[in-house]
Amino acid sequence: MKTINSTNLFIAGVMMILLVSCSEDFLEVKSKGTALEDNYYKNESEATSALVAVYDIMNVNSSSFANIITFMNAGSDDNFGGGGPGEGSNTIAQFSSFNVNPINMNDAGASGLWSNHFQGIFRANTLLQKLPEIPMDANLKTRYAAECKAMRAYYHFNLVRMFGNIPLLTTTITPTDALTYPQSPPEEVYAQIELDLIDAIDGLPSTINIDTEGGRWTKGAAQAMLGKVYLYQKKNAEAAAQLAIVNGPNSGMVFSSPYGYKLLNNFSDLWVFTNKFNSECILSDSHSSAGNATWGGVSWGTEGNILNVMTGIRGYTRAANSTAPDYYSGGWGYNTVTQDLYDILKGDPRFDATIIDAKALMASGQIEGYTVGVQDTGYFMAKFAPKNSDVTPVASAAQELNFKQNTYIIRLADTYLMEAEALGGSGARAQALLDAVRARVGLSSVPVSLDAIALERRKELACEGHRFFDLVRTGKAATVLASRGFVAGKNEILPIPFRDLENSVLEQNPGY
Repeated sequence: MKTINSTNLFIAGVMMILLVSCSEDFLEVKSKGTALEDNYYKNESEATSALVAVYDIMNVNSSSFANIITFMNAGSDDNFGGGGPGEGSNTIAQFSSFNVNPINMNDAGASGLWSNHFQGIFRANTLLQKLPEIPMDANLKTRYAAECKAMRAYYHFNLVRMFGNIPLLTTTITPTDALTYPQSPPEEVYAQIELDLIDAIDGLPSTINIDTEGGRWTKGAAQAMLGKVYLYQKKNAEAAAQLAIVNGPNSGMVFSSPYGYKLLNNFSDLWVFTNKFNSECILSDSHSSAGNATWGGVSWGTEGNILNVMTGIRGYTRAANSTAPDYYSGGWGYNTVTQDLYDILKGDPRFDATIIDAKALMASGQIEGYTVGVQDTGYFMAKFAPKNSDVTPVASAAQELNFKQNTYIIRLADTYLMEAEALGGSGARAQALLDAVRARVGLSSVPVSLDAIALERRKELACEGHRFFDLVRTGKAATVLASRGFVAGKNEILPIPFRDLENSVLEQNPGY
């Protein structure tokens, strides 16, 4: 008989202790140490620490080796896996060529795409269960419950779109129950995601004080997420209705969001590390340069912003008197940019803020060189590449894990284009939404259509982790990614890590 694997998704969650990491503003709470569940949740302070622990898992967007942005970029036609010399066998590279399987998904980082999200769900369920008995203000309880439901919905949403067939968890369960807990049909998971977000909208504030609460969920964030969830299910009318609330009424291509969201005037400002919680940010994964992240938790946990060091250029060396950007040289070279994306963006005003053309910099003598790694194209991601000016030395921590750039989960240009798509790519409002995104970067109007919107999404949101999902949900993945080895009916979703199938009734996804 097999022994129970301690990394099983439920058992890992059920044995959870509240280890609170640091991130940004509201989320920057000092660790309380460890506390057993039975002795915790006794007062408002402990409830707040528990809520921060639920938020902590949102960092999987850009933390841990197989963070969502790096991993999902690798499976798109915009990026390769990349990485340093000799790193072509890791799971990110395997996903890039669609050779990922249940065994290599056991890799510490890759399996976190599954286990970290379930840990977040368990934390949310635990706090939801404990909240009614905690002596604290009733309005605050309502808000905490709404935040837990929003995050439970978000974690389930990530899981169902990455893995398809997942367990649906709305209550805490015991390790014994976990052994026989089944998967639910995706439509049931989506139904619960909708319910959670609808409930969350009622209990969340419309606005927050960015100085003290930056990074927390709001009504606008939950409505934007609900619109996205509807769009993934092709519930276009419902999606358009929710996203129209977020985007607001318009006069021509000028939109007035009731939540104060506005497109930034300069596209490049979106990627300034210090430009946090700006007017275009609806929901983000928050980071601080004072997080004190170390290498001890980077594989399994969600400590530190590893995205910056992963996608930075390895061995980047400027020439004497160079005017080239002063990029940090300690990057790892992941997510090299494909020639296809380069050609599509060349000449677009967003090119320089999206792609680093290292080949051109070398040819012009601006840089002496860089370390050539796996799947090198000479093109790298600019949106997350750190500069030396972004380095903040930290004591007793890994400086390269403490870059303070937040990463967007949803931003306003995304909701504009999602609403335009939900409107069927036609009509005056869809045209105005598309035009607004283009006008921000100085581009003239083009006739609105679903193809025009898809192309604009690719250019506007390049390298932000959206492209693979867009190809799958629109049915284009099998054609666009055929040269990568994509198999229809299989590679739309990932295999469940083998370690999480052991000692359970979970069934592996088809084709794996």
